Amino acid sequence: MRIGHFETIKPICPVCRAERSRAIPLKLAHVEREQEGHVVEGFLNCSADGCLREYPIIDGIPIIVPDVRSYVAGSVLALYGRGDFSEAMESLIGDCCGPGSQFDVQRQHLSSYAWDHFGQFDPAESDGDYQPGSVLRLLESGLNLSERKPGGPAIDIGCSVGGATFSLAGHCDNLVLGVDFDFSMLQLASAVLRTGRVCYPRRRVGLAYDRREFAVDLEHRERVDFWACDATSLPFADKTFETAVALNVVDSVYSPVEVLTSVDRILAAGGNGLFACPYDWSAGATAVESWMGGHSQRGAERGDSATILRKLLTAGAHPDSLQRLRILAEADELDWHVRVHDRGVMHYKTHAVLVEAL
Repeated sequence: MRIGHFETIKPICPVCRAERSRAIPLKLAHVEREQEGHVVEGFLNCSADGCLREYPIIDGIPIIVPDVRSYVAGSVLALYGRGDFSEAMESLIGDCCGPGSQFDVQRQHLSSYAWDHFGQFDPAESDGDYQPGSVLRLLESGLNLSERKPGGPAIDIGCSVGGATFSLAGHCDNLVLGVDFDFSMLQLASAVLRTGRVCYPRRRVGLAYDRREFAVDLEHRERVDFWACDATSLPFADKTFETAVALNVVDSVYSPVEVLTSVDRILAAGGNGLFACPYDWSAGATAVESWMGGHSQRGAERGDSATILRKLLTAGAHPDSLQRLRILAEADELDWHVRVHDRGVMHYKTHAVLVEAL
């Protein structure tokens, strides 16, 4: 955690905000390890006498979520797992855990997203029909919907391994914060931030992976930091950010409407928000009742997710419509692809919406 980001953005206790509707600032209570301006290990505390909840900083990542105990218990593989295994030992562990294990799922996700976010820097990467960087191109297309340069501070919600966060830092002259709920993704992003190197398992097929490690030349790294936060319960005071980006997030959380509400709350007046989504709904991530479309084609919207999103962002058009956000521009069918293995890529067409906070 960068001290400068903590002092500028001033995170608040998510429990006090949810239970008491109070914006109580967190304080840096203890630093166990520090490295070149980063708190690598330590603790944040709520400053309210009636709360005093503790939020740990692990591997340079502050964990600021409402239920820290459940988060740590659910992320123990990434939190406590060693990151210095040889490729051969990692392969053996993968074989023992088998397909469908938590280890296997985590490794597949790291492979897919690290390849797309940073594969263009890998000297061992060969040309093919699909090239890394699709999420960066998606961000570029979305930001180009506005002629205005993004303001700051800026937040990248659902930042994954952080490639788009670094790219966003090149578009605005202020601090940029990447937040995600997946600690293994944040570990990779934080390691890139602090070391300038990417190390990840690149999937060939099945349980066969190759260790890839290479340097990355990222400008404006000094503007970037990564925190563990819940997109539906962001630990920030109202109107903290000038820019908010949420790429391929809305269909990956338990409550898509609460993501929109969070952005509505944290954006300053005149600030811009960018949503991009392929509407790849899954009951494993979002209960069907919370999907924005993708079902009930007998209704007025015919199950069309893009139509429902527009109504949610248009005051009075939907029972859950937001009041502060208005649509500035849209783009449909923007390309985004996710590499699965050497012979498989998932290709999506995303819907991007640029909004302004009133």
